[in-house]
Amino acid sequence: MTLAHSPLLPRNSEPRPVAIVTGSSQGLGLAIALRLADDGCDVVINDLPSKLGAMEGAVRRVRSKGARAVAVVADVSREDEVNSLIESTVQKFGKLDIMVANAGVVVMKSLLQTSVDDFDWLMGVNTRGVMLCFKYAARQMIEQGGGGKIIGACSMAGKRGLPNICAYSMSKFAVRGLVQSLAQELREYGICVNGYAPGTIQTDLAVEAEKVAGDRTVQEMIGLPASTPRGKPEDIASLVSYLAKPESRFLTGQTITMDGGVIFD
Repeated sequence: MTLAHSPLLPRNSEPRPVAIVTGSSQGLGLAIALRLADDGCDVVINDLPSKLGAMEGAVRRVRSKGARAVAVVADVSREDEVNSLIESTVQKFGKLDIMVANAGVVVMKSLLQTSVDDFDWLMGVNTRGVMLCFKYAARQMIEQGGGGKIIGACSMAGKRGLPNICAYSMSKFAVRGLVQSLAQELREYGICVNGYAPGTIQTDLAVEAEKVAGDRTVQEMIGLPASTPRGKPEDIASLVSYLAKPESRFLTGQTITMDGGVIFD
C-alpha cells in the first residue's frame, strides 16, 4: 500500500508545519522524519542521549531536503523531559502541528521469562511514553489553536496477541485504547488522534533480534510463518504521511494496520 506523495504545503508557502518524531535517529522513526520533510514539514529529531551522533546525522539528512531540523534529546518515559521536548520545539519553531510518538522498545521473551524490570521498561517507553507525548502535544495544540495531528506507534501485536512478546503486545493494545479515548476528548479542538500498526519491518532492531536468535527469523519467533512478508520503513512512513496531512481530517480514533495482510480488522 503506497499513499499519494503530495506535499502538506507548497515549498514556498509559510508557515511550514512543524512535526516532532520521537525515536527518529534511525530505522522507522528516521524514515518517518524524512518523509515528513519531503512533505514540507520542519522536523524535530528526538532520541536518547546515547543516540546523539545518529540524531545529528538525521538532522543533516532532513536539512538536505530543504526542511529545517533540530535534534532534541529526551527520554519519552520521563514526564519532565517530554514537557521540555515540547517547549524546545515551540521555542525553536513557534508552534507544534504534528506529534508522531514513534519511540518504542521490544523484549522477545515468553511471559515465563519476562521479568518485572522487562515489563516496566516496555510499559514505560511504549505506553507511558506515548501517553506523555500525546498529553503534552495536546496541551500545546489546544493552547495555540488551529487543530493538529497526534499519531502513535501501535503494532499488529496490538491487534492480535502473539507468542513470545506478551509484554510488548500488552503495551501496544494500550496504545489503541489511548488513541480511541483521546480522539473523543480532542475532537472539539479539531485535533485528530490516530495510530499506525506495522507488521514485521526490516529495521536494525529486527536484524539484531535475529542475530540473538541464531537461525530464527522475527516472524518465526512470534509464531508466524517464515514466509510472512516483511515491509520496509518507507512503507510505514507513507501511512504516517497521510495521517499527518490535512486531507485525513475526517479520520480520527483509528489504528491502521499495515502488515502485508497478516491480520484483518
